[in-house]
Amino acid sequence: MYANHQDGGASHFYGGGFMPSQATQTPDQAGSSKSRTSSSSTTVPLTIKQITEAHHLNDERADFLIDGVEPSLVRLLGRVLNKAERVTDVSFLLDDGTGSIEVTRWVSDPFDTNEMTKIENGMYVVLIGKLKAFQGKRHIGAHAVRPVQDFNQITLHFMECIHAHLDNSRKASAIPATTSAMNDMRAHQTLNVGTGASGDIREVVLSVFQEPASLARENGLHVNEIIRRMGLPEQKIREAIEYHVEVGNIYSTIDDDHYKSACNG
Repeated sequence: MYANHQDGGASHFYGGGFMPSQATQTPDQAGSSKSRTSSSSTTVPLTIKQITEAHHLNDERADFLIDGVEPSLVRLLGRVLNKAERVTDVSFLLDDGTGSIEVTRWVSDPFDTNEMTKIENGMYVVLIGKLKAFQGKRHIGAHAVRPVQDFNQITLHFMECIHAHLDNSRKASAIPATTSAMNDMRAHQTLNVGTGASGDIREVVLSVFQEPASLARENGLHVNEIIRRMGLPEQKIREAIEYHVEVGNIYSTIDDDHYKSACNG
């Protein structure tokens, strides 16, 4: 899990990204429930699909339950669409490839205004905010928004979503979490890809093809490059690629090992 340092999320940014740190629990939190974790100091990396499928508790302790965790804050990464500026706030639609969600960033001082001035439509951003619901519609109240500076960060975010999903799911099931982050990624292969499991392999593979650097390459990416970057078996990568070819998300270029996103970037 990833900790919030009670500064509105700003301390999670480093060089345009976020630095993860271990969350802590108070004795009261640790003993409050065996099936879910109180997370007053927890920021969880998520996909928008996870948010869409999150269980809404609507009780006094928390509003949402995701993988047995009640996140106080969430970390999202996606593309900005339909940015609208008003006197008191800036709103936009965030799309991460798994879904989209409305985001509002309140601007109460020059720092807030300057932060949102740098955000433009079509830009990839990473944000920390509070998951909320109003009249049945879920949205994010953003505490901090930063442009993505290194597009490897897109792939990393999805990998962290997978790791957090597996780690928190194990803890919710009282199964010891002893494997490393890379083992968590490999363990994810046992999931039925395509059944709707959040942050699945298909989503991560597609995110690699949709990185601006990948879109700029005339011949696309070689399958071996995807395998090397993700550290997964060739069969799993090729299965994900074949799926995206069938649905029209990517296409082969110079041979059967080079593929490129159908997205125009």
